[in-house]
Amino acid sequence: MTTITIDDVQIGNDEKIVFFAGLNVLESSEQAIEVALKLKQISENTGNHLVFKASFDKANRSSVDSFRGPGIEKGIEIFKELKKHDLKIITDVHEINQIPLLNDVIDIIQIPAFLCRQTDLIQAACETGKPINIKKGQFLAPDQMMNIIEKCKKFGNEKVMLCERGTSFGYNNLVVDMLGVSLMKKMGRPIVFDVTHSLQIPGGQGNSASGRSEQALDLAFSGVSLGLAALFIETHPSPENAKCDGPSATKLDEIELILNKVSALDTFIKS
Repeated sequence: MTTITIDDVQIGNDEKIVFFAGLNVLESSEQAIEVALKLKQISENTGNHLVFKASFDKANRSSVDSFRGPGIEKGIEIFKELKKHDLKIITDVHEINQIPLLNDVIDIIQIPAFLCRQTDLIQAACETGKPINIKKGQFLAPDQMMNIIEKCKKFGNEKVMLCERGTSFGYNNLVVDMLGVSLMKKMGRPIVFDVTHSLQIPGGQGNSASGRSEQALDLAFSGVSLGLAALFIETHPSPENAKCDGPSATKLDEIELILNKVSALDTFIKS
């Protein structure tokens, strides 16, 4: 069973669960720092490590008019500010040329679900030597993730995490197959469970996704009970005003309760 080490952070299915938590998309430097410091304090209180998550660009929005983020240059500026607070950072990339620009300011490269089979993008990410979190496409069976692991091996990087984020179920719905998550665990890689995006209702608002944020704890308990490496969850001070995926985000004032309960369940499961 692979464990990935980033300084003092151990990411493995048998290790204490790590929180991949933060914002869906960067909106401002002030908001990012507010959310990151709140999450850092919660994580320190529970004894869990935090990897702060935020996107600088949401390249696969439903509508051409939807907010995508500040872009990579502004995003890098914000990541540098966050680094001053001793934070580990994960962000997603959509294009090969983004990867070298981010190399000095992030700790984990994330491959979005829709791009999980893009060989050139995966190769470029692998060649950095950084850990990679690869989201399972909504269209893939769990056992097909083994092909992606083999790609990464071919490109000389075995620091690979597999991320569950739900599977397409008919139109405008996602379900999480816990037996599939269990199957991915047998591949020997750290498993990350993306609660927030599993709560999405794709296209539920016509030109944007809807979501079921009120069920975040239910879904988190289900996933964490399997003994996983990391919980991925997004939060926002005011989800109703969030510029992206607000209906799936957990309100910042409510995130502490979820992370406390997740930490306690994880400790029980792994004892």
